[in-house]
Amino acid sequence: MSREQILKAVKQNQPDSEGLPDGLGFAPIVYDDPVQKFSDVLTGIGGKIVRIESTTEIADYLKTHFTEGDRFVTVLDNIPGLEKLQLPEDPRALDGIEVALIAAEFGVSENGAVWVTEKVMRHRVLPFICQHLAVVLDPATILSNMHQAYEKIGQEDYGFAAFIAGPSKTADIEQSLVLGAHGPKTMTIFLLS
Repeated sequence: MSREQILKAVKQNQPDSEGLPDGLGFAPIVYDDPVQKFSDVLTGIGGKIVRIESTTEIADYLKTHFTEGDRFVTVLDNIPGLEKLQLPEDPRALDGIEVALIAAEFGVSENGAVWVTEKVMRHRVLPFICQHLAVVLDPATILSNMHQAYEKIGQEDYGFAAFIAGPSKTADIEQSLVLGAHGPKTMTIFLLS
């Protein structure tokens, strides 16, 4: 049978399309303490939670805990002790960033993910090219589940955005977990009270 015949046969034998179901058929999990669940899940997938009272604590924490390099940058305003990143035209100029500090719009308890948009990260490659990613998150914005998250993002207008959950990781066929394989080696979430 030729390629054209196979494709024609597949096209002629498509099932009838069905609409989406009216409901989920089950109730999504809603946690009594979404902040604690978020913290537990993120820690379980290799991330770190640091509770802070003020953004003035961030630079000292980062410079104490990350000493491999000296390029600590942020896209946030008013973070004393950190270089405010002037975003280059060419994203390759971001290579060599040790720690990048960004903000998340909200977090999700069930998977420890944070939602970041180009509006808050300013350059879409920044959270993926740094060695260590640090994120400021308001605990009041943490949702219980992805159903709530998708409902929230469905109402927003944004260009590039992503859910990020923990440090970059991969596991090969020998069951060896490698952190920082194709992105940040660590992820620290600053819960700003």
